[in-house]
This record gives sequence, C-alpha cells and structure tokens, in this order.
Amino acid sequence: MKDQTKLIAALLIGAAAGATAALLLAPDSGKATRDEIADYLSDLVDGAKEKARTVAHDAKEYGSGIVDKAKSKFNGAVDNASDYTDTLVDTVRSEAGDTIARAKNKYEDAKDAVRSGANHVNDRVQGA
Repeated sequence: MKDQTKLIAALLIGAAAGATAALLLAPDSGKATRDEIADYLSDLVDGAKEKARTVAHDAKEYGSGIVDKAKSKFNGAVDNASDYTDTLVDTVRSEAGDTIARAKNKYEDAKDAVRSGANHVNDRVQGA
C-alpha cells in the first residue's frame, strides 16, 4: 500500500510540474494562464482530498478487520480456557470422590479390625 501511495504521489507531482511548465510556456495571456493554473491546482487539490478519503477508508476497514481477528482469537482462547477449566474441575471432583470412597473403606476396615481385636481381647478376658 505504501508503494502504491508513493507512486500516485510521484505521478501527481510530475503531472503538476508538467502542466505548470506547459501553461507558463503557452502563448496565452497572463490572466488566462493564471486561471488555467488555478483550475488545475483546484482539480489537483480535489484529487488529493479524494485520495486521502480513500486511504482513510481503506485504513479504517483494515483496522476493523484486525480488531475482528483479535476478538475472534481472544474469544477462542477464552473458550479453550473455559473448556480446560471445566475438564479440570470434573477431574478433581472425580478424584476427590474416589479418594473419599477409599478413605471410607479404610475407615470401615480399621473400625472392623478394632472391633475384632476388642472382641478377641474381651473373649480372652472372659475366658480367663
């Protein structure tokens, strides 16, 4: 885009210089030459304004496209992070449930072992 803008600017400057030289060397009267130069410069300014509007519009569209891409990537990253978090929470809940179940089983096993030991001691005490 920069090269295109430089090329257009160079063409406009070259055209302006050529037209100015042609008008100054033309056999018209001074007033007619000044009027032609004024008209030409007015056209040149109008063309430059139009080109500036076009460049501004193109830049705005380009910037808008970049913003849309950035939003899309950010939203994708947020979705991925959310999915990962959900998976992690599910895994932790599952592991916690398994750990609690194993702890309850160990507790019951220990309780049964203590009862058995207590019954055994009680039986020995009563048998003695």
